[in-house]
Amino acid sequence: MYRVAVGLVLILAGCVSKQTSPGFRDPGKQIYSNAVLETPRLVGQWAQVAEFATKDAAACQPGNAAISQAASGLTIDARLCLNGVSTAFSGSLLPAGPGRFTPPRGEVWWVIWADVGYRTLVIGTPSGAFGFILNRERPLPADRLRAAQEVLDWNGYNLAYLR
Repeated sequence: MYRVAVGLVLILAGCVSKQTSPGFRDPGKQIYSNAVLETPRLVGQWAQVAEFATKDAAACQPGNAAISQAASGLTIDARLCLNGVSTAFSGSLLPAGPGRFTPPRGEVWWVIWADVGYRTLVIGTPSGAFGFILNRERPLPADRLRAAQEVLDWNGYNLAYLR
């Protein structure tokens, strides 16, 4: 009986998946997307001013994003630094719910905050695999950085990894 129990425990342990992403947010906390986001106001040029990265992540030049309006909806042409890796996105940015978009690849982006003037966007994911801040220009003013940090913290992100 003991051997059967140990065998079952070992089999079950093999079924448990390990998290491969760094997980920059506590998945036990709620995350909210901007339900009243005015999608047309996202159109334009954006500069990446912050990203979440592990302490050992390589240095990465902050990226840029160009969001355009096409007949079929929004498109994006971007290179973003995500956990120290320069990542390109080019194609449709499809609506996936209020304040949520499916990029050309990867998981759904949640716009968790946009300032009232649509000068700053905070984007994250429920998994917390990544998060970043976009601004219309560099540098990001201190007041909007504090607001973005507060929103990220409230949505379960660990600010110790924000750079």
